[in-house]
Formats: sequence, C-alpha cells, structure tokens
Amino acid sequence: MYLHALGHFHPANIIDNGFLTGLGIDTSNEWILERVGIHTRHTVLPLDYIRSTKNHDPRAALEAAELSNAQTGAKAATMALERAGLKPSDIGLVIAGSCTPDECIPAEANRVAELLGIDAPALDIASACSSFCSQLYFLEGMRPERLPDYVLVVNPDNSTRVVNYADRSSCVLWGDASTAAIVSPRVPGRFRVTQTYLKGDPSGADKVKVPMAGHFTQQGAEVQKFAVRRATETFEVLRDAYLKAGAGRSPSQLTLIGHQANLRMLEAVAKRCEVGAERHAYNVDRRGNCGAAGAPSVFSERWDDAALGEAIAMCVVGSGLTWAGALFERTEPRHSAV
Repeated sequence: MYLHALGHFHPANIIDNGFLTGLGIDTSNEWILERVGIHTRHTVLPLDYIRSTKNHDPRAALEAAELSNAQTGAKAATMALERAGLKPSDIGLVIAGSCTPDECIPAEANRVAELLGIDAPALDIASACSSFCSQLYFLEGMRPERLPDYVLVVNPDNSTRVVNYADRSSCVLWGDASTAAIVSPRVPGRFRVTQTYLKGDPSGADKVKVPMAGHFTQQGAEVQKFAVRRATETFEVLRDAYLKAGAGRSPSQLTLIGHQANLRMLEAVAKRCEVGAERHAYNVDRRGNCGAAGAPSVFSERWDDAALGEAIAMCVVGSGLTWAGALFERTEPRHSAV
C-alpha cells in the first residue's frame, strides 16, 4: 500500500488557556500545562456559544457548529488531492471514520464524497481515535484486485461538540481537526505502508465513551496508563519490523508520531521507547486532542519536511479499547518544501 498524499484542516476558532480560565471552572494556565501540556486548540463552535452555554446540551452544538464533519473532511481531502495531483474523479473508494460522526446513517464517507463530487463506493470504518491506522490495516490486508487505483481515507473529528465545558478535566483536552489520505494498492507514492498493526480489548469498552446526544467521558487515570502501555507496545512492533527489513537500518532513522491525547502521555511514550526529541513529532500542544485526526494531522503538517526521517511509526490508541499502528517508509529521496 502506497501513501500518495495527506491533507489537514483546522477550524479558525481558537480556544486558548485564557479562554478556558475565563469560564470560571477552577482552572489556570499553569494547571493545564502541568497536566496535559496544551496551549491552544481549535473548534467548529463559536466561542460565544461555548462561553454562554458551556455546551450543556450537545444536541444544540450540532446546530451551533459553523462547519459539519463533511465540510471539514472535504477541506482536508481537497488539500490531499492537490498534493497528489489528482482529481475527485480519480478516487474509486472513500473510507471515513472518527469519534463523533454527524449522523448514524448515511456513512460519513458518503457525505464527504457527495461534497467532493466523487462517484464511488463510500463507507465508514471507525475505531475512535485509532481509526486511521485501523483503516489502513483493513485496506492493506485486502486483495489488491478488489481495490481501485486510489482510495481516499478521511478522518473528520470535530469532537468539541460533545465536550462539557463545565468539566475542566475534559474541556482542556479536545480540539477539532480533519485529515485525509490518498492511498493506492499499486501506484507507487512518496511513502509505502510496509507494516500495519491492530489489537483490541473490548472489556475496556466503558472506559472511554460518547453516548448518543451526550458528553464525552473517560476514566482518565486508567486510560492514560492504557494509552502509554499500548502505544509503547505498538511502537516496538513497528520498530522491530523496520530494523529487520534491511541491513544498516537504525532506530535513529525512525520518527514516532503517537496518538495526540496530551503532551504528558506522549512524553511518557517517547521516554519508554527511547525516542529523542528530534525523532518525536507532535502538535498536541497547539492543536489539542483531535481524536482520529490527531496523529495524521502531525504527518500532514510536516508532509514536505525532510527532517521527519526515512520512516514514520504511527502509534494510536482509542476507545473500544483499540490500539493500532502503521509504518510508513520513504520510496523517494527526502526533500524540503520550497
């Protein structure tokens, strides 16, 4: 499986720590940075709406939102298409998945395809924050002849709509983003997906939840431990696969992109995996936890950055409980953006 391009979109409205402090929820910039290391996050919600309601009723947030998942997903997909030099008519399959879809049916992928004018099958494969790597796992495992030349994988995650802004433990975390990837089973691209990984533990299904028309909740301490342990496990699997695939390979050639849950969790994973700062890519400090779009948005933001190295190990965890990973190896010489 080849990766031809990534695209991302972050809505314009920014929630900084000063805004959250002003909500009167017994928090401070120092408290937020110490616990999660996040300075800013983006939202599709008007700031006045959050300030006046604290999003007491998530059903009202769907109406208040300035953009839908389909609209933000289409914006990310447009960037990916432009980077790949492709047109919507080149796409033969659309896959989508996120933490907070707009509707039960139709599939979110259908809504994105509709906006882009794509005439092709569209369906959802979702495992919350681990959706992107789970989607790649299934695509990579399919017989190539069953897939078209180009597949669009979209992760629109506007989860601030289900955040309770009276709850300081969760509202400091979440931001909105959408990402899109274009992959192919046969046409060579800039990166090749050489390894995918997917595991799960359904006994932990109640630990991270978003009920219908309800707020996000999680068992924070347990989920943090789970995320650190399973992201570390995933990185080790991908690292070992990378090192065994060729002589002369070194861990220093491999960049870690983890699930962007919070900076403290990511720092713990990097330490366990013995990944130095120069090989640890993240944006959670500026973007917040963007769910399924978090890790791929880091990759997309640095799409033309030669400093990412020869290979990227993406390690994500999500509700379910689910953990997944993908190893991306360069197929062409590194170059920096002009």
